[in-house]
Amino acid sequence: MTVRRLPALPRFAVPAALTALLALLAGCGIRPTEVPTDFGPAPSRVRCSLAEPDASAGTAAGMPAQVFLLCGSSLVAVDRTVRVPDGASDSGRRVLVAQGLVDQLAQPPSGAEKESGYTTDVRQRVAVTGPRAGDPEETLRLDTAPEDLTSYALAQVVCTLSDSAAAEGDGSVVLAGPADSSARRYTCTDEVRARPGSNEPPSRRVGGG
Repeated sequence: MTVRRLPALPRFAVPAALTALLALLAGCGIRPTEVPTDFGPAPSRVRCSLAEPDASAGTAAGMPAQVFLLCGSSLVAVDRTVRVPDGASDSGRRVLVAQGLVDQLAQPPSGAEKESGYTTDVRQRVAVTGPRAGDPEETLRLDTAPEDLTSYALAQVVCTLSDSAAAEGDGSVVLAGPADSSARRYTCTDEVRARPGSNEPPSRRVGGG
């Protein structure tokens, strides 16, 4: 019995067949792939960026202001309002603004802010009073010594107050504690805003006390 061998396919036949198959798949709108891809669901909100103004955080009547909250490893400004009674003296107004801003820092962020990653390290209310004898007139005395605050909380307080009507508008604020301590001028720098946990606000002693 004689066995007839089938003729061998030319070498170019297999690549040509594969090319034809790929062209057919492309024509059907199917792109071949060797590795399955799964990028997961798209993020619902960009971190540290509110999709729209947070009405719950800024509907109260009062003077527009900003406070610095923590988001990721940085300080980010968010809008707030502070109530200041009409007729307050300059020194009284300064203290009222400062107290209102520090109170805002002690409040938990709104729901939308929490969803975007905002937090605060000012965990309890800090009372603010004005200068006493021997202090520079712009001094704000806290019932918690600045050095007793965490580095994050101190950065929040300093950057919030130094950027407000409670300070002189030069990027610094004069703070002191309740004890017989000297007032110090604290400065909010770019480094403090960027890395508040690693960079405490620089300060220098001012006035007597």
